[in-house]
Amino acid sequence: MFDWSGETGLATLFVAAFVSATVLPANSEIVLFAVLRAFPERALEAIAVATLGNTLGGATTYGIGRLLPHRAAPSERALAWVRRYGTLALLLSWVPIVGDALCLAAGWLRLPVWGAMLALAIGKLARYLAVAKAAALF
Repeated sequence: MFDWSGETGLATLFVAAFVSATVLPANSEIVLFAVLRAFPERALEAIAVATLGNTLGGATTYGIGRLLPHRAAPSERALAWVRRYGTLALLLSWVPIVGDALCLAAGWLRLPVWGAMLALAIGKLARYLAVAKAAALF
């Protein structure tokens, strides 16, 4: 039988957050919501784990973008956004589908790594704080 403990929940949350920030389908918000409802006393840990996992997943997509040859450009729309707004475009990296394209475009354009990772982390943290607030309301 599955043992839903705080540690198991946090590990599951990390994996869901990581995968959901790549091109693979996943939904970390539902897992975060479940962890917060089951273990409200671990809210800060859960938000930190989700943010770290999702940021590392976004960093993986950014890295894949850096490896793409220049003849294989990512989405023109994502490229336009990242060219226009630079690393600030990555504040929207949490948006489903669009966020993956932005991370890929940022890597392909070779935006500065540390600025990109900071913007990724801030955007993802903001989203998870909103999920935590919603979980506290129910």
